[in-house]
Amino acid sequence: MAFATPALAQTSLADTQLPDRAQEAQARALMTTIRCVECQGQSIADSQAPIAGTMRSLIRERIAGGETPGQVRHWLIGRYGDYISYDPPLDGATWPLWLAPIALLVVGAWIARSSFRRRVR
Repeated sequence: MAFATPALAQTSLADTQLPDRAQEAQARALMTTIRCVECQGQSIADSQAPIAGTMRSLIRERIAGGETPGQVRHWLIGRYGDYISYDPPLDGATWPLWLAPIALLVVGAWIARSSFRRRVR
């Protein structure tokens, strides 16, 4: 039981709102931008996975401790990597993520243009 106490204490803020409404709003806004490392398709705000509960608890603890959402985001990215952010930074490893939608639009426009040209002739 003594070993389980720290784990239970850490998840106690997972679904408990912070007393300060402004801090809770900041925490919730941040939670919607962080991807669950287990579910991968859901934010930690929507996920029911245990790791998501732990991450929600960590976010609330740090914001209640006076950290800004930006500082908490930076800490989470340092701990879990750029993948957990739905808005990854533009750097050498993530530039394909940012370039792919533009490239797909250009390719789609080129295909549509060539298709329309064939129909006109």
